[in-house]
Amino acid sequence: MAEKTVEYAVGRHPEMGVDGRAAASPLQPFDVPEPSLGGDHMLVNIGPQHPATHGVLRLVAELDGETVVNVTPHIGFLHSSFEKLGEFRTWNQVVPLTDRMDYLAPLIYNCAYVMGVEKLMGIEVTERCKVVRLILMEMDRIFGHLLWLGTTAIDVGAFTPFLYTFQERERIYKLHEALTGARITTSATRVGGMMADLPEGWTDSLLEFLDTFPETLEEVHRLLTNNGIHIGRTQGVGVISGEEALNHGLTGPNLRASGVEYDVRKDQPYYDYETYDFEVPVGTWGDCYDRYLVRMEEMNQSVQILRQALDRLPDGPINVDDPSISLPSKTDAMNDMESMIHHFKLITDGIPAPEAGDCYFPVEGSKGELGMYLVARKGSTKPVRWRIRPPSFVNLSVLPKLAQGHMVSDLIMINASLDIVLGEIDR
Repeated sequence: MAEKTVEYAVGRHPEMGVDGRAAASPLQPFDVPEPSLGGDHMLVNIGPQHPATHGVLRLVAELDGETVVNVTPHIGFLHSSFEKLGEFRTWNQVVPLTDRMDYLAPLIYNCAYVMGVEKLMGIEVTERCKVVRLILMEMDRIFGHLLWLGTTAIDVGAFTPFLYTFQERERIYKLHEALTGARITTSATRVGGMMADLPEGWTDSLLEFLDTFPETLEEVHRLLTNNGIHIGRTQGVGVISGEEALNHGLTGPNLRASGVEYDVRKDQPYYDYETYDFEVPVGTWGDCYDRYLVRMEEMNQSVQILRQALDRLPDGPINVDDPSISLPSKTDAMNDMESMIHHFKLITDGIPAPEAGDCYFPVEGSKGELGMYLVARKGSTKPVRWRIRPPSFVNLSVLPKLAQGHMVSDLIMINASLDIVLGEIDR
């Protein structure tokens, strides 16, 4: 696997020990301190309405003074029952549910779901559709990382990077809107293709973004990477080894920051990712600072992938040429009886599954491995079972271990570094 070990421009903090922890601190991460004055521990609620929880999340922190003894995440405030709702909707009607899970990178979820359905049904999409979906997923990888970067900078006390990153996000919002008519709830994919082909001038707008975005990213590097406050708040904080990260089921940037080279795009490639030239950023220490650097470099790598994808974007149809799967054009539906019948059947009944079976399809989401598990009966036009492997849910489960023995202010940074979204956790 091609990998890129992220480097520190100024090295580790001089007080950091060889394991990345603060050598001068009497408390090491994961050590539960004894009450120094013999007093009781205090329970403090952080959230569910608090900006530092990055969503409707309640953290019940058990504190000894300002030191975290234990923290318990309470989830479910945003529960929407998406997986159960999917059992009562046709395959294409499920698509709008997917972008409401990770509304920070909705196109990745749109694409992952229909890719799972197409694997289940044995549908092979067109080459243009493959490249278009890859472009949308890499664009939204940058989209999701930008929100993480801006809000995490606020948590550490830096407001300017937030303005820079959200200005770049606004440009991607406009690309969302130009393609789908919506900024957040994109619902762009369909089984066998897309809701529509790329509009005229869309690729030019994306190229313009790719030409200027790296300059903004470099400016954020200058503001944060060597910033003493940022370094002090993140180096040696929330350390987890590669073995522990694997045992907790971490994937994505959180796993790679601990030195594990796993990336679904490389290890289980889909849509010809193995033919693209890009590297997988890998950290060494597994702390908040490494998780920051890995995501920063991932955005640079996504820019490279997007340039290659735009260069190889083929002409041709965006949807499969099968009237039992893809809707006919409006012109055909209004002028041809056969096309009108196909349109009516697809809208009212949906696409029938050719055989009974189940499948699991993973993709590399912005927050880790996103898996879609689907079960179908022969002829069924709806999922019998739909189960999601959610990266944010797994990422959040490691928070109590990482926060133990740290200060309350470190808990905020650790939670931010994990990059969670509650729509997907509660789903």
